[in-house]
Amino acid sequence: MKFINYSIKLTVLMIVLATFPACHDILDEPAENRIFTEETDYTNSANMNQPLIGAYAEFYSRGWENFPLISVRGDDVNHGGLGDQQDFAETDKFRYNKDYWMYNSLWQGMYSDIYTAQSAIEEIELYKENGANQSTADQYIAEVKVMRAFLLFQLARVWGDIFIPESPDPSDLLVADLATKAEVMQHISDQMDEAVPALPDMRPNERTDIRGGVTRYTALAIKALANLELENYQAVADATSQIISSGGFSLESDFYNLFKIPGKLSSENLLELQYSDFGQGSGDVKSYLFGFFGPQNWSPKVKGAGSGWGFYEPSMKWIKFMLDRGETTRLQTSVLWTNRGIDSLKAVYPSLGSLPSWISNITPSGDTINNYARALFASGKHYLPSEQLTVGRTEYGTNKNFICIRYAEILLMHAEAITQGASGSGMTADQAVNLVRSRAGLSSLSGVTNEQVMDEKFAELAMEWGTRYYDIVRLGNYGELNYEGRTFTGDDVFLPYPQNQVDQLPILGGAQE
Repeated sequence: MKFINYSIKLTVLMIVLATFPACHDILDEPAENRIFTEETDYTNSANMNQPLIGAYAEFYSRGWENFPLISVRGDDVNHGGLGDQQDFAETDKFRYNKDYWMYNSLWQGMYSDIYTAQSAIEEIELYKENGANQSTADQYIAEVKVMRAFLLFQLARVWGDIFIPESPDPSDLLVADLATKAEVMQHISDQMDEAVPALPDMRPNERTDIRGGVTRYTALAIKALANLELENYQAVADATSQIISSGGFSLESDFYNLFKIPGKLSSENLLELQYSDFGQGSGDVKSYLFGFFGPQNWSPKVKGAGSGWGFYEPSMKWIKFMLDRGETTRLQTSVLWTNRGIDSLKAVYPSLGSLPSWISNITPSGDTINNYARALFASGKHYLPSEQLTVGRTEYGTNKNFICIRYAEILLMHAEAITQGASGSGMTADQAVNLVRSRAGLSSLSGVTNEQVMDEKFAELAMEWGTRYYDIVRLGNYGELNYEGRTFTGDDVFLPYPQNQVDQLPILGGAQE
């Protein structure tokens, strides 16, 4: 018996993107809309994994613009200063243009993948109804729910009140109501409670069917993140305690290589986007476009390796914070230094005196970062040494994975929840913080305070998914964002809804009036 699967009706409200000229052809490419509509035999349970694989493929196929827009507003990171994409720079300064194409692309791209997930869930349900193994089907559905939850989580942090899709048909948004940010976070937490029992009890890197696929600990991590936004610290501690008590996760000993090829599928990673060039110097490749983060001008150790675009840099404020703490391991990993940046640092912060001798425009891997106009520094967490490129590959960052959630963040959320009054098991706040500090080569603390935990998060998680910005907003420490000429108020917390979406969904316009 044949069935026709649910086709995702991507109407104009989800596919309209504003386009603007750019200096780089790729820079303004909108995210693709990918749908699957082929005829499917739902009695053939051997194919039940196909919608799951499709959901993973869409989840990993993040538009390059998603992450920068989510993460650029914290005091840990700055936009690259010169060139096109001026509205990206303005966003970093809390001056928002609702017509900017990147806003619409983030909204459209993530909702497109959420609807792919909704469709995958309904397809798997059809296999389940037609005799497929019930527990396998439940696991697949749970995996898709976790990916869907991560996307909803990011959308709600960026825009606040958003839609929670309940079907695979985007036209439902024409009559849907907005859910508040708190409602979205509670929905995510509830969804993760449903997902956890059906998911594999192992680390992502222990899975043999889908290497790096989500597990129950990924779901618990997303539950913890959602409840952190709700300031439900006991729920955070409960979720992180389960992860810690599992005994399955550990910090990667080499912080530098955690963010490079040796760190792929690390036992520290609870969620990472998987990419590969299949070990071949040419031909098929699945890769995130890391060029956005890379230096515009470098002399790579391996000649011919391509440079980046220079649009994303660690902030001077964060670098001074790290130097004041005596940081080496995390600072050397996180910053690619130009000589112009080093000289500017000395000029802006003369109180620092002589900088540590290890600060150099030559990376530990032997690549030389030359001066370039757009920025003073580049992000080392998004850097792949040229010597780690597969021979024959030249595009910046090819074959590098993109880490989303790691065990260090779990430890620090655990400590944060406990210092906010929650009770936890598996580890004390001191123990959690000191594990992270030990890897960084710092001395142990005793009786850690919430302020010390937040400083540790600032040091450890800089330039990762906007963690610093959303922590500041959640705790109301707005003054931290008034730096280097910026002015931030409570009115700047959320981005305006993209005008392209407001034009199709009037409820969005009314929500921000």
